Amino acid sequence: MEKGSPVPLGELVDIRYEQGPQVIKSEDTFLVGYVLFDKLDGFAEVDVVENAQALFKKKIEAGELIVPKGISYKFTGTYENQLRAEKTLSVVVPLALLIIFLILYFQFKSVSTSLMVFSGITIAFAGGFIMIWLYGQDWFFNFNLFGENMRDLFNMKTINLSVAVWVGFIALFGIATDDGVVMATYLTQTFDREEPTDKKGIRLATLEAAGKRIRPCLMTTVTTILGTITHTHFYRKRK
Repeated sequence: MEKGSPVPLGELVDIRYEQGPQVIKSEDTFLVGYVLFDKLDGFAEVDVVENAQALFKKKIEAGELIVPKGISYKFTGTYENQLRAEKTLSVVVPLALLIIFLILYFQFKSVSTSLMVFSGITIAFAGGFIMIWLYGQDWFFNFNLFGENMRDLFNMKTINLSVAVWVGFIALFGIATDDGVVMATYLTQTFDREEPTDKKGIRLATLEAAGKRIRPCLMTTVTTILGTITHTHFYRKRK
């Protein structure tokens, strides 16, 4: 001020407006900036990031992309969480299978019976991958019911292997062995009661057990699948 009168700032400095960060952030004493990007449907997150890393490396080696000294980049966020979860699942999934087999053995006290029930997991595993493939086909479940398209209702689209998918497989393994336990338990009780010694007697006992236990198995499986699909559907809607 000069004798109490204000001096315009424009008379003292040149004012220039430039675009800059709204917030200055730092991690581990390093200034950081975040670049957010999403992926297209049909592509897995890990594959997208690995392809981007390969592209950046190729551009840098060719001299088309110059990274200034003191500046580095790193992919993080969902990709980093995915890698961390995959390492955890590489231990959790085999451990879950081992625990399932031990529980079956403690139930039946027989390795052969336990393996017979445990073999249902392989069928469920194959069926799960077939279902994942079907979800990615436009014609699968593509019909209207009460004015609602079934694919839109259940949010059916291409599914890539992720943490949620592997958790679903673990639940599927439990359902498969649960049905096997119901069937094998009744079979064991039938064999202990009737003690069949020939092929015909074993076949009749097996058919009897199948006829009396197939309905509880189907009810358990259907209610679990419907509950899981409904929960997943509303969870995605809320997101």
